[in-house]
Amino acid sequence: MSAPPGPVAGIGAVVASFTLGGAFLRAEPYGNGHIHDTYCVFLDGSPAPARVILQRINTRVFRNPVVLMENIARVTEHLRMQLDRQLADEGDRDRRALTLIRTRAGHALHRDEGGHLWRAWRYVDRTCSLDQIVAPGQAFEAARAFGLFQQQLATLPTPRLHDTIPDFHYTPKRYAAFEEAVARDAAGRVRTTEPEIAFARARQSIAGLLVDARLPERVTHNDTKCNNVLFDDKSGEAICVIDLDTVMPGFAAYDFGDMVRTMTCSAAEDETDLAKVRVDRSLFEAVARGYLSAAGSFLTPAEKDSLLVGGKLITYELALRFLTDYLNGDTYFKVHRPGHNLDRCRTQFALVASLEEHEVELARLLRSIS
Repeated sequence: MSAPPGPVAGIGAVVASFTLGGAFLRAEPYGNGHIHDTYCVFLDGSPAPARVILQRINTRVFRNPVVLMENIARVTEHLRMQLDRQLADEGDRDRRALTLIRTRAGHALHRDEGGHLWRAWRYVDRTCSLDQIVAPGQAFEAARAFGLFQQQLATLPTPRLHDTIPDFHYTPKRYAAFEEAVARDAAGRVRTTEPEIAFARARQSIAGLLVDARLPERVTHNDTKCNNVLFDDKSGEAICVIDLDTVMPGFAAYDFGDMVRTMTCSAAEDETDLAKVRVDRSLFEAVARGYLSAAGSFLTPAEKDSLLVGGKLITYELALRFLTDYLNGDTYFKVHRPGHNLDRCRTQFALVASLEEHEVELARLLRSIS
């Protein structure tokens, strides 16, 4: 969820503003994300303290939090309705979709005395998350969870969800920003990045492959990393998709593509030994089988044909963003060493190259599964 924050004065008063089932005991920093400040709140309960997740929203990233929470409320309520029809066990339903906790006034958000905005979630018991996929079974489960998430939201009634981050995956705009950064050369780094610039320019056509394909718009998660799925801590089953801030309209291939980028290569996102950066066929197959086992029933033939394109496009898009930020002087992504964004860019481009190298084989594999 988010990076461990420091203590917050008056957090007990914030907790008291929400409709909870016990007296406030304590709050501890929770998670390892980078956007919101997240706490695990312990409440007086029997036989053990009850827990809820409390988040202070980063309004610098999400500048319209009311719209953000409108999306989240609609999505979580629809998921709950789907589960109510499918599952008899209420306790099981509570673990398979996030539950938003309203304030005592019935709102999704609470504004504290300092003007900060807070939201609360029911804690999902007996689960764990993974920071990295290490086995095909984990990849299958995570991909199945995201495919089921899309399938359940395919019946979300109108109106259309809000775009919480406009043009988030509009890759032609990302490419234009890259060319602007090259032209400005604000940090004087163009001369040392000529191979990366040439690689990006040689593949400019990738940027428009999905937006020009006239694919149906779906409700997509848009951040399908394995640590945005909760796994049952005994069975290993993926049971709940979390981090719903970027749920908005998009193409199914966006979510599949981000799974390919994050789950089918065992190398770190900033690996400097590019010989280690390659698509793992067994992990790719597991992602494809998991995703299509849940989403295959509603995807059109054109959408299924677009999935491999999604893997290449999303990887290329993130590489462009890393390279753009490096050329601009590292103004957006946090960096932890000189050249960090360039290393990230090179890693993503190496994965693009690996996907290209194995494209025929992977396309054949996808066709056989779908």
